[in-house]
Amino acid sequence: MSDLDLQVPNAFDPFAEANTENSGAGTKDYVHIRIQQRNGRKSLTTVQGLKKEFSYNKILKDLKKEFCCNGTVVQDSELGQVIQLQGDQRKNVSTFLVQAGVVKKEHIKIHGF
Repeated sequence: MSDLDLQVPNAFDPFAEANTENSGAGTKDYVHIRIQQRNGRKSLTTVQGLKKEFSYNKILKDLKKEFCCNGTVVQDSELGQVIQLQGDQRKNVSTFLVQAGVVKKEHIKIHGF
């Protein structure tokens, strides 16, 4: 028997449970709140993943009034409709969406530095 005839045991796959469909990783039931750096100190806050039954323009209007900032709804080919707000409004938007009853706190993911 030579050294090449030995069988290698199956390797452990650390991402195996992330690839299953019931794991919740990568599902679309999360609302993602991100910050994008523009130039200098300027930044944008983006909100994506809201359910389609909500009126994005009404939510945007309330967000703009509440936080005294400008914003828009952008149609993206991959992500669908995305709300963009001026400035770093991540914490404000997350608390607003929870208090308004749009999403639950455990369904919000905040990204950024």
